[in-house]
Amino acid sequence: MRNTSGKRGETRSSALWGTGNRGGETRSNALWGKGGRGAVTALVAALAVSVPLASSAIGNKAGVKAGGNFRNWLHQTYVSPVLSKQARKHPNSNLQVIVQADSTFVLNHQVRHVFRLAGIKNIRKLNLIHADAVTIDANQLYKLSAIKGLTVTPDAPVKVSGSAYTSSQLWPYEAGLAKDWSGGNAPTPSQAPTIAVVDSGVQADRADFANGGVLGSVNLSTLDNTLPGAADGRGHGTFVAGIATGAATGYAGALPQSAVFSVKVMNSDGIARTSDVINACQWILANKAQYNIKIANFSLHSGSPASFLNDPLDKAVEKLWFNGVVVVAASGNYAVDGKPSGVNYAPGNDPFVITVGAVDLNGTTKLDDDFNAPWSAYGYTPDGFAKPDVAAAGRYMIGPVPPTATLAAQRPDNVVAPGYMQLSGTSFAAPVVAGAAAQILAKHPTFTPDQVKGALMVSAKPLPNAAPMSVGVGELRMDRSAFVLSPPNPNKGLDQFLKTDPVTGTTSFDAQTWFKTAKANVSWNSVSWNDVSWSTADFNAASYASVSWNTVSWQTVSWNDVSWNDVSWADVSWNDVSYEDAAEGDENGGDGYALTPEEAAAIMANPDIAPDPTTMPACDPTTDVCSDTGGDAGGAGGASSP
Repeated sequence: MRNTSGKRGETRSSALWGTGNRGGETRSNALWGKGGRGAVTALVAALAVSVPLASSAIGNKAGVKAGGNFRNWLHQTYVSPVLSKQARKHPNSNLQVIVQADSTFVLNHQVRHVFRLAGIKNIRKLNLIHADAVTIDANQLYKLSAIKGLTVTPDAPVKVSGSAYTSSQLWPYEAGLAKDWSGGNAPTPSQAPTIAVVDSGVQADRADFANGGVLGSVNLSTLDNTLPGAADGRGHGTFVAGIATGAATGYAGALPQSAVFSVKVMNSDGIARTSDVINACQWILANKAQYNIKIANFSLHSGSPASFLNDPLDKAVEKLWFNGVVVVAASGNYAVDGKPSGVNYAPGNDPFVITVGAVDLNGTTKLDDDFNAPWSAYGYTPDGFAKPDVAAAGRYMIGPVPPTATLAAQRPDNVVAPGYMQLSGTSFAAPVVAGAAAQILAKHPTFTPDQVKGALMVSAKPLPNAAPMSVGVGELRMDRSAFVLSPPNPNKGLDQFLKTDPVTGTTSFDAQTWFKTAKANVSWNSVSWNDVSWSTADFNAASYASVSWNTVSWQTVSWNDVSWNDVSWADVSWNDVSYEDAAEGDENGGDGYALTPEEAAAIMANPDIAPDPTTMPACDPTTDVCSDTGGDAGGAGGASSP
């Protein structure tokens, strides 16, 4: 909290009485009104409030030695300078005060006698501390100051002294995520949904997840070679969970109020069977209601390129999507020198899910100089869909890793502190967006996965220094995403091909009908991407006019030279293996991405980086449209981790 009590060396007389020569001062001031009072009364009142503030500190050793509790020893009265100043400037105003007394006798008889004479009947008794909370006229303050042994302070609203969560990294602040760590817009743990982390496990018994951050765990890995008792032999899943929801001092994740549920599918080498990942989807679907799982993070990819029409992992994540679980997937780390690579592997190649690319923040708080990480996969999927959808920080990220994990052993130079490493990868951009999705659902619990995806995309910030398509529609700006009340549906073109089984009530994608439609009509998807809502958005159109998705997210180049029949895929190696999408090729670096506490505080005070919610888009409840009022808008057949 801010210190509102004035300087420690200030005397209590100056705040209540004003400045000037006390000996010759008259009481014709704002506090006392016009006219004189007796010199004796003046002296008594002056002495009552003339003890230096430095004496009031319990920790003042001289005061304690001289007489123990300084207030019991001196029996003086302290009036907060804030109240004194208010009374002096506005003598007819009301003051909400807490009056503490040295003894019950003083409180019951002297203090409440003043209240009775002033006609005050509404008294809140704070017996625990021998105090009363009342509202008094400012011009009655001097009567309390004449009673010995009182402490009169404002009954001020309690404010959070600072976020309960802190980070020494740049990314939570630049993405606007830190704004919801505390304050009026911060969700409570009961409001924040659970994120399922489908990965190598999570080490729950560490400070990052000390307050119930890991709701539970299940081991579905049939390749698990982790040492007995080790929750995460690889370390990848713990890192991902820390980025999404970590709460350790200096290492806060995207949404610390959320919990994660660890769904283990990988061994200590970062390898899983794709069938295990599919079983993970089945487990989430069966248990999502019990654990309030609304987001599933897949920082992994399959081992073989595939069409989403027949890839089993794509079908599995679609089941989650159609049943209300937001699926966030890493795009992969197989681009070279920032050039298009395509996004060829499930689940990142699936058009429904939120596929996330990685951004290099360039060590500054500005978004205009951010660029796509050189290894972050992007381009068209085998079915012609442009991916990723959005991007987030993913380079030189610091997160928790068990000290005994294979990641720590293999990359000792990347260990930056005991139990923490600096890593890069779309694996770690994905949980940033998963945490952002949790923030959106905490504010808008009825949003569908399509709406969450739309809110993230329509509020993203285009990056002029990024290669075209490499960051999707732009970089995550959480400080705007949560204010989108009626997000456009980026999957609108695909939704027309959904079908519901009349018997089971389950929804699935009609791949055959889509295939026929796409072959016959290249503009089938224009309903989504040429929709006016993408250019006028929920914020001003100028901020989003440069979005590279100005045509459609699907194109036909893949179809010109490829025969889309069963024979084309007969020679594909459908290995039942998946891999982590971990850091690829980045050495330890990015020191400019670390922040001192002072730098973090300065960023939070910068309205361009962390806008005040009161100046954020004003939302019209009748139209569900928010207007912009300030701030800058903003691989393969088996599974591996990006």
